[in-house]
Amino acid sequence: MNQKNIRNFCIIAHIDHGKSTLCDRLLEITGALDKRNMREQTLDQMDLERERGITIKLQPVKMKYFFRDEEYEFNLIDTPGHVDFNYEVSRSLAAVEGAILLVDAAQGIQAQTLANLYLALEEDLAIIPVINKIDLPNAEVEQTADAIFNLLGGNKEDILKVSAKTGEGVEEIFKKIIDEVPAPKGKSEKPSRALIFDSCYDSYKGVVAYVRVIDGEFKKGEKIFTLKTKKEAEIIELGIFSPKLIAQEKLSTGQIGYLATGLKDVNECRVGDTLAFWPTRQKTSPLKGYQEAKPMVFASFYPRSGENYNQLRNALEKLSLNDAAFVYKPESSQALGRGFRGGFLGLLHLEIVQERLKREFNQDLIFTAPSVQFQIKIRGKSKKMVINSPLELPDPAIIETILEPWVKLEIITVPAYVGSIMEYMASGRAIYKSTVYFGPTRAALIYEIPLSQAITNLHDAIKNVSQGYASISYELLEFRASKLVKLDILIAGELREELSRIVPQDQARRIGLKILKKLKDTLERQNFSVAIQAAVGGTIVARETLSALKKDVLAKLYGGDRTRKDKLLKKQKKGKKRLEKFGKVAIPPKAYLEIMKK
Repeated sequence: MNQKNIRNFCIIAHIDHGKSTLCDRLLEITGALDKRNMREQTLDQMDLERERGITIKLQPVKMKYFFRDEEYEFNLIDTPGHVDFNYEVSRSLAAVEGAILLVDAAQGIQAQTLANLYLALEEDLAIIPVINKIDLPNAEVEQTADAIFNLLGGNKEDILKVSAKTGEGVEEIFKKIIDEVPAPKGKSEKPSRALIFDSCYDSYKGVVAYVRVIDGEFKKGEKIFTLKTKKEAEIIELGIFSPKLIAQEKLSTGQIGYLATGLKDVNECRVGDTLAFWPTRQKTSPLKGYQEAKPMVFASFYPRSGENYNQLRNALEKLSLNDAAFVYKPESSQALGRGFRGGFLGLLHLEIVQERLKREFNQDLIFTAPSVQFQIKIRGKSKKMVINSPLELPDPAIIETILEPWVKLEIITVPAYVGSIMEYMASGRAIYKSTVYFGPTRAALIYEIPLSQAITNLHDAIKNVSQGYASISYELLEFRASKLVKLDILIAGELREELSRIVPQDQARRIGLKILKKLKDTLERQNFSVAIQAAVGGTIVARETLSALKKDVLAKLYGGDRTRKDKLLKKQKKGKKRLEKFGKVAIPPKAYLEIMKK
């Protein structure tokens, strides 16, 4: 394929604006898949993606298209839309020259529309605005076009209007890409190098790297070298995505494809590294790569059986290769034994990792309540202590200040709901900054808010008060000093350290009561009454009681002296007292995420 006829692009949009459906139509038009193999959300390979109707992992695919008597190669990368998977989007953008900015004609510009657009502009990509779902009865095509024009400028008539569902106008996208997205700028005569933008592990092929070839070319059987991890390997297979892996003999300048390295250690071939041709490795300069993802939420997880610790560690190594934003480190708990502390981009990211460990690696785990990162200023010390878990909080007597992360929060909505959203936000610790209008149909409310508040059920709450006409995105600002305390949870008199949280001092009792009520609703009733308590520094600030199951021990008694019944009831009462003293209460996995919600 002539390099001038290659076009690399991705689709960026807010969640549920039709990215996956548009990808289906593009595949259909180019014949990349025949109709018998077509299905909805073709590029969503994971069961979780299909069940939830969202894209979680970026997915590349190669297509061929004929235009003006020439054959063109299109390399598309489908990207997620949810704020928790922004890191997947940023990696896709670094591997392409252009981006389709997809906007729902009924919903208009949303929070992630803007967030992803800013990422694309930072990479200096050619932006092609496309309005989708023009077939909907409530589509507001002209208002959406006005909003995009106000945002991007240019010529309003150049904004494409399509229906990914029916296929109307979709073919025009190919022509627009050919005209406006530049061909790759790499040099075929320079030393071969490629950027790893994703990877996975195959038990037969070892680490499989998803690459964009920047310069030169790679062939099957050649020796390659990773410039960052300094590992050599042999290409045992290479090829393109169609969307399944299709082997071929070589990958040339500007192409997107995969390289099977045969490497068995997942740490030897990481996302963001540069692959070089072994003989010219000394002459090859490393590519820019990616900034490491910054975890926003932390939670610990432990195998239910200590015997499965090594199995869990191997599963985490393989999962972290496929999910570069997920980080972890070993830790241990007196109550739960050996486990790991994981860092996630948000609660949805945590839920997805939890579900993938269960489904793909058959892991039965205990997850602790999620937390954010804190900085602790110790009396008499200049260097701040960083903690990712309430269990790491030092003695309050030596703490001078606790600092928590704050974020800039952007809420996109229609003007009619600005008042109700502002009223809801006033009930928390949010600080209002400004309101920006994108024409008459869209407004952006800007707040500064503690991260711990942003990652709870804020998204659902904002959707609720706006009747679904709002979306949010946030970015980290700084750490600020706050009056915070450690809130401990005791169940049946036993301190459950996996449920401990760091909360605002003046809200400790209120938050404690809410946690206890949720635990009361999610815990299974026992044969004895269970005291559920919240404590701050040894002082009980809230209590709930889970009543005992009532077994009818008199059911088999028919008549007889009253003393027989009294004797059985007394025996039952003694048994329950004994159970209250020695009984253990298991916490279901769903309780850990439930108590994080407001």
